Amino acid sequence: MSATIKLAEYLFTRLKQLGVESVHGVPGDFNLTLLDHVQPSGLHWVGNANELNAGYAADGYARTKGVGALITTFGVGELSAINAIAGAYAERAAVVHIVGTPERFKQDSRLLVHHTFNDGEYGRFSRMHAEITIAQASLRDPRTSPGQIDEVLRQCILHSRPVYIEVPVDLVGVPVSAEGLSHALRNPDGVPSPASAAALAEVLERIYRAKQPALLVDGETRPLGIGESVQAIVSSTGWPTWLNTFGKGLVDETGPNVHGVYRGKWDDPAVQKFIGESDLVLCFGPHFSSTNSFGFTSVPNPQSTILFTDTEVRVGEQVFRDVPAKSILAELTKALDLSKVKRYEPYPDLPRDQLSTFSSVSADQPIAHDSVWRILANFLKPGDIVMGETGTAGYGAREMPLPPHTSFFSPVTWLSIGYMLGAAQGAALAQQELIAASKYHGVEDARTILFIGDGSFQMTVQELGTIIRLNLNVIVFLINNDGYTIERCIHGLKQEYNDVTSWRYLQAPSFFGAREDTYTAQVRTYGDLEKVLSDPSLNTRKGLKMIEVFMDREDAPKGPLSDFLQAQKA
Repeated sequence: MSATIKLAEYLFTRLKQLGVESVHGVPGDFNLTLLDHVQPSGLHWVGNANELNAGYAADGYARTKGVGALITTFGVGELSAINAIAGAYAERAAVVHIVGTPERFKQDSRLLVHHTFNDGEYGRFSRMHAEITIAQASLRDPRTSPGQIDEVLRQCILHSRPVYIEVPVDLVGVPVSAEGLSHALRNPDGVPSPASAAALAEVLERIYRAKQPALLVDGETRPLGIGESVQAIVSSTGWPTWLNTFGKGLVDETGPNVHGVYRGKWDDPAVQKFIGESDLVLCFGPHFSSTNSFGFTSVPNPQSTILFTDTEVRVGEQVFRDVPAKSILAELTKALDLSKVKRYEPYPDLPRDQLSTFSSVSADQPIAHDSVWRILANFLKPGDIVMGETGTAGYGAREMPLPPHTSFFSPVTWLSIGYMLGAAQGAALAQQELIAASKYHGVEDARTILFIGDGSFQMTVQELGTIIRLNLNVIVFLINNDGYTIERCIHGLKQEYNDVTSWRYLQAPSFFGAREDTYTAQVRTYGDLEKVLSDPSLNTRKGLKMIEVFMDREDAPKGPLSDFLQAQKA
């Protein structure tokens, strides 16, 4: 390797080393020379319809592949993406946001250039991003820039949260030392400490004395990198296991002891009773937001719960600090003596999410939330990415039992409607890259399946064009329920502000450049749906496919939304 390398090439080489193959974003006059180096560095430039969509796509890519990246221009571009970056921070997606900024002399001279507030102040936008990224770097000196890049990227992968890097136009092609590239970036190893040993001993002691233990898997299991250890514990103990919504898809749901999403006070009374009476709940990667925990009702009793988080283990009221979940769970899986662990014999009679069939409904019956999701689950295949947009689709998709190696996206905390369409583009691209590299569980025929409402679809519809241009294997189920049904459930059941314009949705693929033979269909009854799902063209044809599913505007999945809806009608 040469002793020096251009700064842009250094940055992009580092991204490649982290597994990034594609970079999302939008060109702008302060990032154009930066973009000149993307493809020569061996990266694929995606190019999105706008910066917000690019941010959503980079987020979906990151959650699927580990790290994602986008490039925007200074000011107007980065602020267009800032909502997506905030969502990535809230829900722990490792996104590298690279911003092309004006030349250093312009900033130092406080010149009144475009994309600023015309007052010579250049630092506002980076200060805004400091609140929603885990680390930031303003590259100003070629001698220190490689080190700054490396440190920011380390923080990104360590915390699985977005970072922010400013690259001035006049630094893009400047030579920098290439020495660092000979060493791969890696997370620092945890140093064994008395706290680690004490935590492990306490956890083992609580496990061995438990009489009615249970497991709860939540979504920070993914960014913490503890999925394999958690799956080992689920399988080896055989303990009844539930998922918070964010954790769905992170363990094999076909396991005999995995019971699906725990819905708190909306769950079966037998489930509520069992978890409520459990003397030990091991909770992995907790993320107890209101949406993710069914209004906090799925949060287990703190006194009987052990929480495994990124930096500590909490056993009841006792906190063991500086004990990362990844290190202690690796030790736990090795030290656990299964002969001392509670065995459920016979196994308790507890309900679990079940598939349903078209035989449970009549062919001429209108499609409704009370049945459709468990029927649609039959359509899923191992390796699929399933996405339920914020709204009724996101709540309904939680009911779908998933095949092995299936990823799941649903409303968690940020809930920016329209996110899922952009994220579907990024996730499908990452899925395609993993399949091509034979790094996708041995699966070669996986799809990204998006369930999205008409209101959300209208927010980010332009990204359909990117999906088409990249020929990504995406199936869109457009839930046409005539507006913002989730908002109608909360407030304003009959109010005009919850209406949206009625589009001819199935003309969207054609408008955004799809081939004339692109698969589209419209379904209103279960008979229509059965015919579509069994259509060979839907199941064999690659690329975009779109099905418009009509549902009643005042219908919602059982649970919080249906309760809110009934209260509106009362």
